[in-house]
Amino acid sequence: MAEPEAAQSEQLISIARIARPQGVRGEVIADILTDFPDRFAELTEVALLRDGRVLGIFELEQHRFHKGRVLLKFAGYDDADSAEGLRGASVVIDREELIELEEDEYYLFDLEGCEVVTIDGQSLGTVVRVNDYGAAPVLMVKNQTREFLIPLTRDICPDVDIDHKKIVVNPPQGLLDL
Repeated sequence: MAEPEAAQSEQLISIARIARPQGVRGEVIADILTDFPDRFAELTEVALLRDGRVLGIFELEQHRFHKGRVLLKFAGYDDADSAEGLRGASVVIDREELIELEEDEYYLFDLEGCEVVTIDGQSLGTVVRVNDYGAAPVLMVKNQTREFLIPLTRDICPDVDIDHKKIVVNPPQGLLDL
């Protein structure tokens, strides 16, 4: 892993967020923020980030899954008191360590900053956030005067071009009037 102090924050991708210490042996319980939780088995060290500041590189001794979360044990953190200092930190990896996706797949965070245009060329604005409520992620698109919520489905968003940061939408009648 590259030294995170030299990396820009947009190069660091959060894969978990530490909620609190778990037990008395220095483990922490973390919310999983990756679609690929098996990746924890491959990690030997990670960076921790809190409040936009890198806390350092931490050796990951072990992990295990528990009730939809991951329990992490870091070297040198052998009791609940020391593990308390990790509360609220994000477990981050360098962007280049992301799992490679298929050609027509993308990470939702890569959609932020994309320009959104209709199939007839009307600019709607820029994706400022992606909310994932379950059925389909929803793009929050803003321009200087309006905000649009656009479901991310193949019918509505037939062309998503991450490389050129552009999404072409074919909104059903009335969607842009909401």
